Amino acid sequence: MITLHTNFGDIKIQLNEEKAPETSANFLQYCRDGFYDNTLFHRVIDGFMIQGGGMESGLREKATRAPIKNEANNGLSNKVGTLAMARTMEPHSASSQFFINVNNNTFLDFRSESLDGWGYCVFGEVIEGMDIVNKIKGVSTGS
Repeated sequence: MITLHTNFGDIKIQLNEEKAPETSANFLQYCRDGFYDNTLFHRVIDGFMIQGGGMESGLREKATRAPIKNEANNGLSNKVGTLAMARTMEPHSASSQFFINVNNNTFLDFRSESLDGWGYCVFGEVIEGMDIVNKIKGVSTGS
């Protein structure tokens, strides 16, 4: 179990190492390295998700390791409370940034091994602290 310490309280996350082994190992290594210390949830969209894991205060982007393989074809769905990897339009571009779904975002699920069908890899879920996630999703951000 992973505990994310935020200004609003703690969020406890259980990783699914069986269904997303490379993604879970990648996330754990970033945790062990202290990479996520003092990072922000820099993208907050109420009704969609909260995203973090790559920006420090002042929205300074942190240098990351190489991207990982997209494991979205693992049967897990982007439902409320799940943790998934953020990425660019390139399906295999995820590195450190992740998001927590605050809605059932099944349109982000794997559909096919095509540019538009890869989806976003779910690799864990919030097991305690959704009230904290909900507080964060209510924070107003810049345009």
